[in-house]
Amino acid sequence: MEVQWVLLCHGLATLLVVVSFLCGQWPIFQGTPIERIHNFLTFGAYDYFLRFVGTVFGNKGTNFVLSIEHFCCDRPNPTLQIIYLAIIGATYYFIVDSSFSYIPGYYLSGYHRYTSSLAVVVGVLLFLLTSFSDPGTVKAENVSEYLSAYPYDNIIYTKKECSTCKIFKKDFPPVPDLLGPSTVAYVIAVWHALTIIVDGWHCLLCIYGTIALGLVLAGRLKELRVVYILTVYYGIENSFSSLAPHVVQWLLGSYNTQILLMVFLAIVSLLLAGFFGYHANLCRMNTTTNETFKWQEYLVWQKKVNEARVSAAALKASISEIGDKTKHSESKCRGFCRRSPLKDTEVLVKRNVYDKGFFHNLCEVIFPLSTRPSCLRKKSKSR
Repeated sequence: MEVQWVLLCHGLATLLVVVSFLCGQWPIFQGTPIERIHNFLTFGAYDYFLRFVGTVFGNKGTNFVLSIEHFCCDRPNPTLQIIYLAIIGATYYFIVDSSFSYIPGYYLSGYHRYTSSLAVVVGVLLFLLTSFSDPGTVKAENVSEYLSAYPYDNIIYTKKECSTCKIFKKDFPPVPDLLGPSTVAYVIAVWHALTIIVDGWHCLLCIYGTIALGLVLAGRLKELRVVYILTVYYGIENSFSSLAPHVVQWLLGSYNTQILLMVFLAIVSLLLAGFFGYHANLCRMNTTTNETFKWQEYLVWQKKVNEARVSAAALKASISEIGDKTKHSESKCRGFCRRSPLKDTEVLVKRNVYDKGFFHNLCEVIFPLSTRPSCLRKKSKSR
């Protein structure tokens, strides 16, 4: 029974960490342990680690950690690719080592040995293609073409000269330095389309692995005649409710590696399905992840401005009412039930000028500006 409890705790801990990390900032989890776990995973753990390093090793240790952070997070490096290759390589190795000896089986034919390898190779190639694809860089030679295709909306993007390349870049009014010293054309890029393909393919790959491992276990259950042995030799009733605990116990004791891999692949497939839907929705709206945060911050900022404007107007009206001696005083009940002036604030609407409809946005993603003939001709001339 120890293995079963370990698997149960592993599944619950994995689910708690995933939900806390991805959804802990949602309003529904505000003030709950999930929000505190989210804050600890995203900020608190690293902050405590920096304090520990600073206490033990002093400023040199802290600067060393910060230099590693700068290299991994702020500079182009292959860390993400290495982590991805390590995860997919280790997972596929454990699947081959634990389950390929049962293929072909009762429910799986031998060609799944080759289709699984081909699917993994295609996934790796798509990931590498996405990692090394160039979204296009805004330079002095092509900035006019990008601005003609994607003009300033004067909402989240305003005109501002870049301090490094000395060309006018798009900037965000409430957060002036959000874009940093360089301007990269992530407005519409090949990366978006490839990311959707990679997310979708890897989601299908995880689902395929989960189903294949399930069929391997079902085949072993059939080939070893476990149900027959339990019913005939042990006298267990031939019903699902009676057989299920014994079958699960046998599977966990004999094929715990496959069970762990199935749980891992199932959870990852759900995450990838979420990423696929998120990126597809971004392409549908012709926007980027960075722009979604800008819109959120802009709407919050605009809401506060409108509330301050309405509050000032209400305060001015109240002062004028107090100063009006000829006006009859209203009853306390009427004053208590009077509508709050903050409810009169206008409803904020997100006006994305770059969203030109589903089909046009899809064409923008499939045929981005950096791959169009006019842009390619300018690239060849600049070389």
